[in-house]
This record gives sequence, structure tokens and C-alpha cells, in this order.
Amino acid sequence: MSTGSWRRSHASSTRKKRRKLVWDIERILVEDAARPVILHGAAGNCWQPHVKNFKPHDNSQYNNLRFEDVWLDK
Repeated sequence: MSTGSWRRSHASSTRKKRRKLVWDIERILVEDAARPVILHGAAGNCWQPHVKNFKPHDNSQYNNLRFEDVWLDK
């Protein structure tokens, strides 16, 4: 499916044409078993070289925010 059909659905003057184009897009997505990305969050950890003993969590960067063992070597 190209973005052309999506653009045509927005440019169509009649509601009937827009509905048909949107249903065609939906049918193509269902037939292809496509899963469009609705939300994608990307995040990363970074720190300075003088931050010592910082260990990021294995499977989440938001659940391990305890810094008892972290120290600065400055």
C-alpha cells in the first residue's frame, strides 16, 4: 500500500469516495496482516566517564533508579 491512497482519501471531495478509499486501505492492511506502528518510544542511557558503578537495569530503564552504589570520581 502506498501513501498515495491515504492522500487520495483526504483529498476526495465526497464522503462516499473517502469511505471507500479508507475501507480499501483497511482491507489491504487486514489481508497483509500488517500491524502499523501506533506508538514507538525510544530512550537511552548515557553518563559521564567519572560516574562509577552505575549499572543500568536489564529490561527496563525506568524501574532501577536507586543509586546507593554510584559514586563520582572527580
